[in-house]
Amino acid sequence: MGEPRLEDIADYDTLKGEKKKVVFAVILAGLTIGVIYTIAYNMYDNSDENLAQDKSYKVAPRK
Repeated sequence: MGEPRLEDIADYDTLKGEKKKVVFAVILAGLTIGVIYTIAYNMYDNSDENLAQDKSYKVAPRK
């Protein structure tokens, strides 16, 4: 069995039928995920502030 040739592929030049639907579904899913991520990223506070209170304690050296 040889390798497939481009001339043997039925929809080499244009996408038709089921393959076209799959390509558009993948593109639409990627765009949808990107929009949801962008909305979620902008809704929540994503600053890099350290909100923990700095409580430093000095420990006496061991004798």
